[in-house]
Amino acid sequence: MNVRNTLERGGTLLKEPVQREWISYPEAERYSGLSHTTLWRYIGSGELKAARVGRSLRIHLPTLRSFMEERACGASR
Repeated sequence: MNVRNTLERGGTLLKEPVQREWISYPEAERYSGLSHTTLWRYIGSGELKAARVGRSLRIHLPTLRSFMEERACGASR
């Protein structure tokens, strides 16, 4: 049975929605409001976690979220 037939009959492929853990530079730029160069610097310094997949680089979204939270809390002090 293919995926389309499974979904048409009310079946599900996964019980929980898939959450993305790794995002591209453009997605990270939109999420954080930081430039490509700034993200690159933070990745190079080890402040953000990233992994190379083929020729592209993926940024770890939970790390980016916590990084932004820390910066937001630090800015309000």
